[in-house]
Amino acid sequence: MLYSKIEGSGKPLLILHGFLGMSDNWKTLGIQFAADFQVHILDLRNHGRSLHSEEFSYEIMVQDVFEYCQTHNLENINIIGHSMGGKVAMLFATTYPELVDKLIVADIGPKFYPQHHQDILAGLNAVDFSIKPSRNEVEEIMAKYIPDFGTRQFLMKNLYWQEPGQLAFRFNLAVFNTNMDEIGVPLPENLIFEKPTLFIRGGNSNYILDSDFENIKHHFPTATVETIPNAGHWLHAENPVVFYQTVSSFLKIQ
Repeated sequence: MLYSKIEGSGKPLLILHGFLGMSDNWKTLGIQFAADFQVHILDLRNHGRSLHSEEFSYEIMVQDVFEYCQTHNLENINIIGHSMGGKVAMLFATTYPELVDKLIVADIGPKFYPQHHQDILAGLNAVDFSIKPSRNEVEEIMAKYIPDFGTRQFLMKNLYWQEPGQLAFRFNLAVFNTNMDEIGVPLPENLIFEKPTLFIRGGNSNYILDSDFENIKHHFPTATVETIPNAGHWLHAENPVVFYQTVSSFLKIQ
């Protein structure tokens, strides 16, 4: 079963994090949304505190979310997904449209994305936890491969004390090493979700291009696309005020 943090009451709102993320990344926004909704912030399979397994695909992650909804008796839900979580949300909504009221997808499209996490994976794999490095030593190793400070800090949130003196990553790096191509696969061509859908892109990000609008409309005929200024791919962290306002306005439309 998936680990989750549940806040508030009312209509269910599921939040799905991106690749190498976890529910903690959405803690602040989750509390804000909980003023109006029962918010479920999930750790997806092989991430955070959820189960680790050899299986890793969008289909299996969608099944996990479906089983989570069944267990918690959730229906007529709103769902937010960022990046990889956005792909999960798209596939979930098109597979189980009867369960979803509104869909919000943050900075990812339904198209194919080529592999582009090579440097990040190299940095993560360079860390040898058998020598019991400190947090500072882990960051120094990763910095040789991942020069961007913000990206390193995002990844460092996955560090935890497995036991006294022994750090580890919460995500299942071994499975990601062998299944990386799964992250970029497109939404199957025949899948369509006709209910209200909002795509949000970062103004400084290249994940959703103007040329992608036609493909988005093919799968999501009612979709609108909003652009958040002064934000890249992690738009919810880089401009959380505008992100919250944009999502709230969409969810409150009858």
